Amino acid sequence: MDTNFQPITSTNARGHYRQHSLEFKRALVALSLEPGVSVARIAREHGVNANQVFSWRRLYQQGRLGVPALMRDDALLPVVLAPSAPAPNNADADADGDASGTIVLELGEVRVRIEGQPNAASLAQVLDRVLR
Repeated sequence: MDTNFQPITSTNARGHYRQHSLEFKRALVALSLEPGVSVARIAREHGVNANQVFSWRRLYQQGRLGVPALMRDDALLPVVLAPSAPAPNNADADADGDASGTIVLELGEVRVRIEGQPNAASLAQVLDRVLR
């Protein structure tokens, strides 16, 4: 991962301060989420305060930093199970007797609804597109 990020510097009535792009914030959050990495060290190497990185991590977890450009392959997504109405007369059952279902994925402002029983390859392709 390219870690040569530069903050945007500008001046206002309060004086000289730095503004960071979403890409910069997401990149530091991604670095800080790697196993065994020190948030303080990541912050120091990129010229920001560690508390700022922790704040960005909270925003990231709330989906407020937009859809992440990079996610670890082993990252887990939150899953919420919600009750659904029973299928009338078992009309959604397939030949094996398994009922079809619906998968709804929400990440930030992105929402994907998958109905039926997708095969593993199709589901992997959809997840790959959503998480980009």
